[in-house]
Formats: sequence, structure tokens, C-alpha cells
Amino acid sequence: MTTDAIPVTPTRPYLIRAIYEWINDNQLTPYLLVNAEEAHVKVPRQYVRDGQIVLNLAPHAIHRLDMDNEALSFLGRFGGVSQSLYIPVRAVLGLYARENGQGLFFDPQEYANVAGTDPAPLAELPSETDTPAEAATSAPKKPGLRVLD
Repeated sequence: MTTDAIPVTPTRPYLIRAIYEWINDNQLTPYLLVNAEEAHVKVPRQYVRDGQIVLNLAPHAIHRLDMDNEALSFLGRFGGVSQSLYIPVRAVLGLYARENGQGLFFDPQEYANVAGTDPAPLAELPSETDTPAEAATSAPKKPGLRVLD
């Protein structure tokens, strides 16, 4: 038996998805606390306070949410203008319910020794005002399912 440590995927992206689902299942408002100073974070800088930003992730407040093991990306409106946001998982400091504060907060040092978790930003998300042709050329299309009548 070897004593070499087997590298494992960090738990943070899985916990983020689970807590997000739990908050929504309970009709609460999910708030995401982000370290806006982390590399590759794309958020509206005018809303950053003390290096952090809190984002409302309620399904009615955002569009095209994509949560994978590397990052969260979505479209959000700020001052009536749709903006593309990109948050590497390593920049997520917490996810909690606005109404009661329940959720999870993460150790900012968790990713300090994790190699290969510094993703480059993805292609720009299309804005809500893009035509379908513009949206198809501005971001790669992901496979998905749809219900046919």
C-alpha cells in the first residue's frame, strides 16, 4: 500500500450546487458571496465592496445559469443593463439564504494547494438583446434536452 495521496476533486462546486438547490426548494433567495479580487472573476466592479460582492442568484433575477466544477456563469441585470458574469469556484466564499442566513461559507484557503483550478474565462455569454444568430456565433452551444409536443 502506497502512502502517496491520491488527488481528489474539491468538494466546493458540489456543495454550491447542493445548497443552491436546497435554498430554491425552500422558496428562499440564494445569495452568493464572492471574492471579487480572485483571478478571472468578472462582475460589475462598481458593486464590489472591500474586495467582495454579494449576488442574488434567484432564478427570476438571472438567466442562463451554468454551474460546473470550475466556475459559475450567468447573465444578470445591474442598473437595468444585462451583464455577463463569470465566477471561478475558487472565488466563491459562501452561498446562503437571504431570509435566514443559512447556507455554507468556505475556507478561502481551500484552493491554495489545488493545482489546475485556475480556469481561463469562457467565451463571452450572449446578452439578452442578441438575436438568435448572434447568440449562436458568440458562445458555443451546449447539448441539452427539450420536450417536443
